[in-house]
Amino acid sequence: MPMTYQGTVALITGASAGLGVEFARQWAARGADLVLVARRLDRLEGIAADLEQRYGITAHVVAADLALPGAAAALRAELDARGITVHTLVNNAGFGSHGPFARQDPAQINEMIQLNVVAVTELTRAFLPGLAADGRGALVTVASAAAYQPTPAMAVYGATKAFVLSFTEAVAYETRSSPLRVLAVSPGPVSTEFFDVVGSRDAAVGRMATPEQVVTAARRALERGTTPPSIVAGLANRISAAAAALTPRRVTLAVSGRILKA
Repeated sequence: MPMTYQGTVALITGASAGLGVEFARQWAARGADLVLVARRLDRLEGIAADLEQRYGITAHVVAADLALPGAAAALRAELDARGITVHTLVNNAGFGSHGPFARQDPAQINEMIQLNVVAVTELTRAFLPGLAADGRGALVTVASAAAYQPTPAMAVYGATKAFVLSFTEAVAYETRSSPLRVLAVSPGPVSTEFFDVVGSRDAAVGRMATPEQVVTAARRALERGTTPPSIVAGLANRISAAAAALTPRRVTLAVSGRILKA
């Protein structure tokens, strides 16, 4: 079954900026209706109005903080109450921080784990049965090139993205008999607000990609005859991930620590 956009609804988290906006734009350009989720309602409403006008689609908005416990269940209940059926789920929302783990704010650590891990897990569980039964859309998670090796100075962020990568690949295998496409996309540094939240450009290792480049890579992977369970966006990032897999763990750790200025 080919990847379908028209007549489907794509739920995109972290949709108020960066990759989320680009996922929304590319899906809307191909005729998909949208559910845009983020904390900033005013940003979401502006993006939704623009996409509706440009592409003639319907864009629903839901202001939600997915870092709060129970947020995934509340979002599912909200959409059920509105009568909205989701065919594609893009788990894009997430954030990182930079600095020694022992100096990190415990509240920020918990929020990162809640958003990057718990919300992704709970949203996927909430929507996966319906996605797989319908089969026209996709499950997409945004992991990171940081998922392929330990990341000193970004210890929790790298670990959360390693979870996302492993989790998504496992779900892809479990749903292999379904027509649903399941993909983890792992970009390197992307020109978004991510590094403003991180508070340091030391985490931006390698050439900066644009959101369009990353989302286009994800979409093209989904549109292949056989969708891979994961991709690394960008040639240099793919080489780095492959090298990390072949290099002794201790060496990879030391190199990563120097690069990230831990």
